[in-house]
Amino acid sequence: MRVKVLGTAAGGGFPQWNCACSNCQRLREETLAGVARTQLQLAWNGAPGQWTLLNASPDLRLQIEATPDLRPQGGERNSPIHDVILTGAEVDQALGLLLLREFHAFRVHATASVRRILTEDNSLFGVLARFPGQVCWNDIPLDRPFSAGGARLEALPIPGSFPGFVKASRVAESNRAEAVIGLLVSPESGGGTLAFVPGIGCVSDALVACLETCDVVLFDGTFWTDDEPLRIPGLSRTARQIGHLPVSGAGGTLERLAALRCRRKIFIHINNTNPILDQASMAHRMVRESGWEVAWDGMEITL
Repeated sequence: MRVKVLGTAAGGGFPQWNCACSNCQRLREETLAGVARTQLQLAWNGAPGQWTLLNASPDLRLQIEATPDLRPQGGERNSPIHDVILTGAEVDQALGLLLLREFHAFRVHATASVRRILTEDNSLFGVLARFPGQVCWNDIPLDRPFSAGGARLEALPIPGSFPGFVKASRVAESNRAEAVIGLLVSPESGGGTLAFVPGIGCVSDALVACLETCDVVLFDGTFWTDDEPLRIPGLSRTARQIGHLPVSGAGGTLERLAALRCRRKIFIHINNTNPILDQASMAHRMVRESGWEVAWDGMEITL
């Protein structure tokens, strides 16, 4: 099974449209030893000619056009995209669904709470129900594996909360365990297992044990330090308070997962302020020397 990493950045992409931080400015000026990145997006082909999207980023249209395997084939409207798996209801995870509204039928898999937030509380998502069977919603179970897009999947419980735009009454009646999930992905026909954990504020011993069984780990690389968000206008919480374990520092990912043994360990969901985006930086060198990779748009993984 081929897994394509279509986008690797956190919300806003890199460079971020309204950001003039050192990373963004130097990238625009072509003085940064790094590359532009779109917002986090994965896809895999579980069957010939059929592709599954893991979430639906706001950059999805551009990502599809940049990936020949995801473009329509032949002389009529069609798409090889058959399934979309949602790990939450945040804008960065679900906005791209609206870009798939042009009378194409597909399946969406989400927890029951996320499905209700998108389909019952937001009339804009009505564009995905303009003809019978346009989108078939399937609830993701938390207590057992499930199949979708030619893959065997299992939800990973991730401490988290529903997006801030969700009304209090909906939050009160929803199962908090369904707010945010990670995923274990493996081919139905057999092969390696990929762990997808793009946002997590702390790592339990149980999660470490789970990751030990995986061949590839795609892990939260949002911030380099815990206080990094405090230097971003409009934010007043640390990385951990936002729900992202910092890469460096005491108890950070490099320390917490130092003994993790798997074929590949890869940082994803990288914020535009993170110094690991600069391949000439000490931070990037530390990551590489610790056995980790920094994902880039277009990276491909085989399971």
